Order: sequence, then structure tokens, then C-alpha cells
Amino acid sequence: MMPSIIRAGLVAGLALTCSLLPRAVVAMPAIFETVEVRADRQLALPQWRRVAQQVLAEAPIYRACAEAAPACPSKATIAWQALLQDLQGQDRLSQVRALNRFANRIPYRSDQEVWGRSDYWASPLEFLRRTGDCEDYAILKYHSLRQLGVPASDMRMVVVQDTMRNLAHAVLVVLVDGRLLVMDNLTNAIMPQERTPHYVPYYSVNEEARWAHLERGGQRLAALATGRPAPSR
Repeated sequence: MMPSIIRAGLVAGLALTCSLLPRAVVAMPAIFETVEVRADRQLALPQWRRVAQQVLAEAPIYRACAEAAPACPSKATIAWQALLQDLQGQDRLSQVRALNRFANRIPYRSDQEVWGRSDYWASPLEFLRRTGDCEDYAILKYHSLRQLGVPASDMRMVVVQDTMRNLAHAVLVVLVDGRLLVMDNLTNAIMPQERTPHYVPYYSVNEEARWAHLERGGQRLAALATGRPAPSR
């Protein structure tokens, strides 16, 4: 995750028409104890939109891989679909734990190494074929849970500043039994969000909308917007 996409998300979230999301509509607790500012749906990030379109195009390949058909492009994708079949019907916490472990076994590589560019958000098939960086793990986990029937409203990919490492980072947060749990490529442990106070969110996104995040009192986002976060891991 590079600074350019973070700055783009911040500027769009603040400069364009936004409105506070009414509490009655929120299906999850406030992410990392921030005030959430919801942007209009059409303001979704271009890379996120592209991934969503790519996932629709890849759906027939997912089905082929679920059957271990010759059309499946990789053994990793067959293993992914086999895991999803095994997880069907299990409780959400078990699904989250298993998917986090599976995805985190994939080696980390920067976008510059894989794609020759500073920032690229990969679809599940692209990530399984070529590996990737932090947002690619989060995207794979998100769309895995969507295949298992978890509603988009119960999940967000969150772009954060990791204040311990002074790096930009991306994680997936998932609502499980009324609590937000963090799926992170840095650990196989599934942590409640209150156990990760070093993560300060810039913005979050799912299929429904995108949100900017402000510290209660409005200070945190303004402070971070003036910085230049380093590339993430």
C-alpha cells in the first residue's frame, strides 16, 4: 500500500460530499473507535472497483477450481476452493481463523516486485498466482468470506497507519458475535480490534460504500493527512 492511494482516499473522502452514517444503518461497532464518515457509493476507489469487476469475471474459474478441473490455473486456487468447500456451514469464527491461516501462508511480495508499479490491488486469482502485499491478503480474505455467505455489511477492508512500525498497512475487519475481529497478514492470531490500538484508520471500504475515519474530536485524520506514510508490509 503506497501513499498515493491513501492520499487519494483521504482527499476524496473529505473534499467531496459526505455524510455521517446513521447509527441505525451501521451493522458493526465503530472501527477502531473512530467517527465514520460515509462517502457516496460512486466515490468507491477505482482499484477496489476494478477488483470487484475482476472477481465477477473470475467466477467461472472459481467453479472450475472447485471441481479441480483442468481449466483451473493453479494448484493454489484448487486448494483455496477446497478450503471454502470444507468451511461451508461452519461457524463464522472458525471460518475466519482458517482463512486467515491459509492466506497468510502465501509469501509476501511488494507491488513493485510483482507488478513493476508502486501500487496495485490484486484479485484473488492474481494474488494466488503471483502473491502480493497487505491489501491483497485482505482482498482474498474478503472475497473468500463473501463466497461463504458473509454479508458485505459485516466486513471492511481498512487502510491504516501502523504507528508501531510507522508504515501504512491494510487489514480486514469482520463482525463476529457482535465484535470486530482483525484479520491481519502479520499474524495468524485473530485479534479483537481493541487489542490493536496501534492501527489508526485512514479509510475503509466494502461493496456498499467507502468511509473516512476521524478520531472522536476530529483530530486524528487531520494529523495523518499531513504526513507521508511509508510503503506498507
